[in-house]
Order: sequence, then structure tokens, then C-alpha cells
Amino acid sequence: MSDADLARQAAELGAEVVRSRAWQGVERQDKGGGDFATAVDVEAERAILDLLRAARPDDAFTAEESGRTGPPDAARRWLVDPLCGTLNFAVGTHLVAVNVALQEGGRTVAAATADPYTGETYWTDGTRAALRHHGEDTPLAPSAGSRLVDLNLDPPYPNAPALRVARLLTAPDFERAFRPRVVSSTLAVAWVAAGRRAAYLTDGQLADSVHFAAGIALCEAAGCTVTDLRGKPVHHGDGGLIAAADEETHARLLDLITRQENPGVRR
Repeated sequence: MSDADLARQAAELGAEVVRSRAWQGVERQDKGGGDFATAVDVEAERAILDLLRAARPDDAFTAEESGRTGPPDAARRWLVDPLCGTLNFAVGTHLVAVNVALQEGGRTVAAATADPYTGETYWTDGTRAALRHHGEDTPLAPSAGSRLVDLNLDPPYPNAPALRVARLLTAPDFERAFRPRVVSSTLAVAWVAAGRRAAYLTDGQLADSVHFAAGIALCEAAGCTVTDLRGKPVHHGDGGLIAAADEETHARLLDLITRQENPGVRR
């Protein structure tokens, strides 16, 4: 089995666990700072890791709930986010994702994002990117036609106070060009690759992130324009993410960000 097939299979297994469990009254485990995991997060992660470890016993693993395991000097590391959008799940909002990514040599070489409630899985082998649904693959095709831009409003904000992505929500130039959305799940990053969103923006240090590795890989393989919030290569600058369907959309968003940091300056 290829790494891409394994990533997809693992994400789909986690999605099956999430889909089959009720959210009402789900047990919560406090993680501090207002964050928590549920028993479903833990169960889905265990199922994913069991599958990956059986298929790739020499690899290392970083998972949202159990942390780093496996050989510390392994050349390959799997990143697992078993339930991205835990708060959504815990209140019965079906906007969540299961993310699995494999990193080797400093790049993501296989990744998958599964939507438990639509049965859709976005996957990439590092070169191709496709949507698997009912056993059929459709190549991902980014498009800015929707004008919908998702913004992640969750802390931390390492680029504040000069830059806060949330301020774009009320910026007149943003409102004229785009329509904001807040999904609170990295499912929206995959939507950019699939043409369902024009762009996605977030602050934060995202290198080796179990939340974002799969979505970034999907966007890059699909041909999106992907940088940090200053237009530098993602993970190599000041942090954050602009994943845009095309160069024009990316340029407009980068201009808005630049003018937020430097009022009166236009790129």
C-alpha cells in the first residue's frame, strides 16, 4: 500500500469513528486554557495510530492527544489530528475534519483530510490532489469564484498587535472583495484546494502542525498560492497562513494585511 493510500485509509478510519459516535453527553477531558478533548478524539486517534503503526512500524508519530511516539530519530513522521473542530463536534455542529499527514525530508509527502459527515476525503501523494467520494476520485481544482474566505479566529496571535486576522472581518476593502466565513475547523483549508473557498487565513506558528500539515499539502498539490502572512514561504517567515485559490486572490489579501500593519501603505 502506498503512503498516500495509507494516509487516506487512516483518515477515513478516524472519520468512521467520529461519525458513529453521538455528541450528546460526550465525555470531555480538560486540557487547560478553555481547550478540551472528548472521548471521541481519543478513540479516533487510537484507531488511526493502531493502523499506521501496524503498516509502518519503523516510522515516528505525532498525534494531537498522545504526543510524540516512535523512534525519535526516524526519517519519517506521521502527524495525526483525529478530530479537528472538537468544539463543533461537542455541540452537534457537523463541521469537523480528520487530518493525517506524513512528513519526510522536511516536506509533506502524503496527506488526507476526511469529512466524517459527507463521506468525502481530500488526499494527496505530494504531487496529485484529489477528492475521494463513493470510491471515485476527482482532481482538486481551486477557484476563487465563491469569494468566500475563511478566517481562523482562534488564539494565539503571534503577529499581534500589529496584525490581527480578525480585523479583516470589518475592513471595508475586504467586504467589497470577499465574504468572510468562520468554520473553526481546518476542513476549510481543504475546501480551498477543492474550489469551495477562495482562501483561508490564520495566524500562528504552523510548522509540523497536526492541524494544518494535511491542508497545506493539499493546497500546494492542487496548485493554490500558499505563503505565510507576509507572503514568504510557509513555515519560513513570521508565521501564519494565506492559502488562496490563485495568485490574484492571494495578492489582494496580502495587500489588505500589509495595509492593516502599515496604515496608509498600499502594495
